[in-house]
Amino acid sequence: MSQTDTITAKPSMPRMIDPFGRAVTYLRVSVTDRCDFRCVYCMSEHMTFLPKKDVLSLEELESVCNAFIEKGVRKLRLTGGEPLVRKDIMVLINRLGAKVKSGELDELTLTTNGSQLTKFADDLYAAGVRRINVSVDTLNPEKFSEITRWGRLPQVLEGIEAAKTAGLKVKINAVALKNENEAEIPSMIEWAHGNGHDLTLIETMPMGDIDEDRTDQYLPLSKVRSDLEKQWTLTDLPERTGGPARYVRIEETGGKLGFITPLTHNFCESCNRVRLTCTGQLYMCLGQDDNADLRAAFREGGQAALSEAIDEAIGRKPKGHDFIIDRNHKGPAVGRHMSLTGG
Repeated sequence: MSQTDTITAKPSMPRMIDPFGRAVTYLRVSVTDRCDFRCVYCMSEHMTFLPKKDVLSLEELESVCNAFIEKGVRKLRLTGGEPLVRKDIMVLINRLGAKVKSGELDELTLTTNGSQLTKFADDLYAAGVRRINVSVDTLNPEKFSEITRWGRLPQVLEGIEAAKTAGLKVKINAVALKNENEAEIPSMIEWAHGNGHDLTLIETMPMGDIDEDRTDQYLPLSKVRSDLEKQWTLTDLPERTGGPARYVRIEETGGKLGFITPLTHNFCESCNRVRLTCTGQLYMCLGQDDNADLRAAFREGGQAALSEAIDEAIGRKPKGHDFIIDRNHKGPAVGRHMSLTGG
């Protein structure tokens, strides 16, 4: 371990405890609602993005993140939209990365579509990022273009290779889509594990108007797992991160496979996270509309008002979400797009 990787002893920090006794230690931050892809399960093809005045500045994002760190958050994940299309985003990443190097944060991570990684991979590692999630739903170039609408698979694969070369641990995320990538899941597992990447499969989430019938997309991961068990040996792993994924080891590949199942298996009982939108709205639950306006609190009352607003919001974090997709519930469970909330 290099000198710059050395972590000092963790300071004693206050803890945010929600009404159900869960400690909130993880903040996901959407730094922009904009993206250079238009994935069919995430966005409408013709999106109207937010005006600049509504979006938190990088300085404001840093202030809000610092407030959460002071209250006991130990892990930050930057998301979007696509976080790496935000102008001057490395300024924020470097400043938050300093919190990792000082021991104030355990981890700073990123979720990305991979399109900008050839440009940013080395800088991310230098800033203190050690793990990233990259979204890849298919290894078929034509199908990739169809699913992302604007994306190019070779560009993403080059970015993943650049991240690996830079020293970043890459986890692949794939949304399981009926009649789109269902048959390809075994080959994607072999590709990911063969290249040293873990893979997590995700059920499509009913968020935002996407110009599609979600019942045509929805593929239960219980079915996917049952199909995989006909081919491989899946061993359940005991690890729990407070996050939504449940993990197995595939004995034949040696790799780890995660399942995120907001519909077939509610994952709320151990939730340790909250989500900040790029507009400063704090969502205590991904699948609920209740939120707190941290932008207004900070802009009107500064750090003290921000701190008070955070405490009030954590005090009403719900027990869980109520996602459902069936023939009677084809539309979004919540109106906002995933790109606004943070993927």
